[in-house]
Amino acid sequence: MPDPTVPPTPPVPLASLLAREDLALRQIAGPREPGLAVHWAHTSEMADPYPYLLGGELLLTAGVHIPEAAGEEAAGGGTSFDAYVSRIVAAGGAALGFGLAPVHDTVPRALVAACDAHGLPLLEVPPQTTFSGVARALWQLMAQARHAELRRVTEAQQSLASAASRPDPVPSVLRQLARRVGGRAVLYGPEGTEIAAAGREPGTEVGPALAELARVVRPGGRPVSATTPAPASATDTTGGIPLAAYALGAGRGFVLGVAAPRREPGDHTIASVAAVLLSLLTGEHRSGTEAARSSALVRLLLGAPPESVAPLLGAERWQVVHGRPEGQDPDEPAASALGAALGSPLVDLADGVVRVLVPDEREPLAQPGWALGVSDAVAPADWPAADTRAGRALARARATRTPLVRYGARPALADLVPPDAAEAHARTLLAPLDETLADTLRGWLSLHGGWDRTAVALGVHRNTVRQRIARCAALLGTDLDDPDVRMELWFALRQR
Repeated sequence: MPDPTVPPTPPVPLASLLAREDLALRQIAGPREPGLAVHWAHTSEMADPYPYLLGGELLLTAGVHIPEAAGEEAAGGGTSFDAYVSRIVAAGGAALGFGLAPVHDTVPRALVAACDAHGLPLLEVPPQTTFSGVARALWQLMAQARHAELRRVTEAQQSLASAASRPDPVPSVLRQLARRVGGRAVLYGPEGTEIAAAGREPGTEVGPALAELARVVRPGGRPVSATTPAPASATDTTGGIPLAAYALGAGRGFVLGVAAPRREPGDHTIASVAAVLLSLLTGEHRSGTEAARSSALVRLLLGAPPESVAPLLGAERWQVVHGRPEGQDPDEPAASALGAALGSPLVDLADGVVRVLVPDEREPLAQPGWALGVSDAVAPADWPAADTRAGRALARARATRTPLVRYGARPALADLVPPDAAEAHARTLLAPLDETLADTLRGWLSLHGGWDRTAVALGVHRNTVRQRIARCAALLGTDLDDPDVRMELWFALRQR
């Protein structure tokens, strides 16, 4: 699982930031390993920045808080910065950037010594480089990394789908998976034997460790307890090599094992697609209905439009149902149970919400302990729009504590305004705001103006939220305490 203290953005190697000639940054202390990465930039002049750091930051400071400490250094004190640097390290800070203007002309020697002692990379920021310029460069590098990773995942999905249609689909899928993750992919049978494999093994100890991890996720292989089933997937590391195992199908015992020299952000998505394809390819004899559903899934993975595969699913019009149990996140057994109760095996669990595709002839009913949002019945081409409407209905059901809400039971404001007119109004109204300000305003309004909750949701300090909202009010020239203004802005942000 990802570290919850690290924001969901691709990290940037510190070396990439140092390579930017326009910044002219120079590392003068601390480790120089190529694996050092930065997740974001944060500016603080606090004497103790620990309470304001989440981990992974490049902390930027001009040393406003340490003029006396610099004097102590000159007088012979060599440990005046130990406490400051140790607190940054304890908070998980990735690196420290020290600006040479406007307070200090040089980086204090005691700070250099403290960073070397505590293993914290220390960057010298020249006077011509602003902290905002460093932050902007970091976000640009993150955007480039995110785009590259999305392209890699998309290309991998397409190649895996094509491999599944070859005459030797299982070996082809394994070969493509091993190539895309740069490691080894193994298919284990119900008895734990290696059925097929592809790619080079990253280390001699990887084979036994991967087989053992596969046994963990295999149904009946090694249950966690008498009442807890084996997990659908698991990860581990041996000898510095990341491992992953995925149970295939509904308890048939096949397992996909993956080992790669390093674990990239998109590797789990790529391996999950391979696991779905291998589940279909290793399936036992299926009924006509199950075969039709599998055929529809494969065609969708190969790029077929939804309306062309809908006849295989047995209905012309469908309703999308979003469900969430009261007081907890749903798990896979709960998701399957909801699908069974609604009479549909087409169930998806993601981001704490269960989505079920229900044929129009079935009437979704309220389920004890669940909040449900139901879309109108639509043709397959309109599934994405129906999915959005079901999400809105679920939000209304949870807000009003109603077991089931159907979209369209009462007209919403958005239904009364033509979409093109609403979008034009939103563009004009929100034109002064950039993406960061617009996202902050959206989060703040959705949380009813709660500073602390908005700060937690956005992963920033509450003072940052206050500054951004004040900036929004100034740019928009309006009073954000006015409920009419808030309503109009919320409407525009939803259309944006």
